[in-house]
Amino acid sequence: MLAKKIEITWHPGMSIYASEPFLKAVGDEYGWLGGFDNSGQLCCILPYTIIKKGFFRMVRFRVETIALENEFAVQEEKRFLNSVIDFFRDSGADMIIPATTNTIFRTYPDGAVIAPYGTYLIDLNQPEETLWRNLNTSHRRNIRRAKDSGVEIKDGMPQIKTAYELVRETFKRSSMPFMGYDDFSRMVSSLGENIKIFVAEHKGEVQGCTVVPFSQHRAYYVYGGSSPKPLAGANNLLHWHAIQEFKKLGVNHYDFVGTRINPEKGSKQEGIMTFKKRFGAELVQGYMWKYPLHRLSYAAYAMAVRILRGGDIVDAEKHKLKKR
Repeated sequence: MLAKKIEITWHPGMSIYASEPFLKAVGDEYGWLGGFDNSGQLCCILPYTIIKKGFFRMVRFRVETIALENEFAVQEEKRFLNSVIDFFRDSGADMIIPATTNTIFRTYPDGAVIAPYGTYLIDLNQPEETLWRNLNTSHRRNIRRAKDSGVEIKDGMPQIKTAYELVRETFKRSSMPFMGYDDFSRMVSSLGENIKIFVAEHKGEVQGCTVVPFSQHRAYYVYGGSSPKPLAGANNLLHWHAIQEFKKLGVNHYDFVGTRINPEKGSKQEGIMTFKKRFGAELVQGYMWKYPLHRLSYAAYAMAVRILRGGDIVDAEKHKLKKR
């Protein structure tokens, strides 16, 4: 399996994160790599971006390997990813950093630093009545309560500033950095009509928001925010409204974007996982990974991330592989 750069030919049946406008908005360089078998047949695609910081050239994937064949085996994908490593090493990249949290790989290349990771998916091809029945009873009760209390859902680009401020404040409460407004606005603008912003309000007070890029392939709950003490059920209603809207638009799946595998009992991560699971979503497990292409540059990156943030997502989760 050989990885080679190919032309970008995106269509709505693919992840929105594979589209050229998005890749251009979030990377200093970007493109698609194709995986070719021994007969020269294109079997898979892997979109990528390269981020330049100082002297570093860091590869970051925004979506997992896209198979073009129904029977694209995990072993074939692994061989493809090994060739991807050769491609980026030859191109002069310093490292592959962890992918965005919507990106769940089935496998990883030899020599990668890996961690288990997953996401919760809802199949929107089911009847709405089935989707409603699949909700946990507490979620259904909270949604009804929010409606009875007069919670309203607003959407559209006029909500962008409100959503940004709420997401930023939510990240701040967890001592996590968030991008500046200009970067956020550029990312949203790059997606055009392929992004929805939903805001829940109660008597003029903002309760929560979701920022959801989408295509026919999948809608991604990539960013969310809530007030410090939201009205009970407001955020449940927010997601239920989004699920209904994306079903009407013919989107195949609603993706809650990222969950840690076997989070600690009683932790915040377990609470988030339970919230997502109770929407009737199915857990899909895979891997996050990173790769040192240039050892000295990678060591400098790893040290800087440990000092600034205590490590990245792979550092935080890789120990769980030893417990499996």
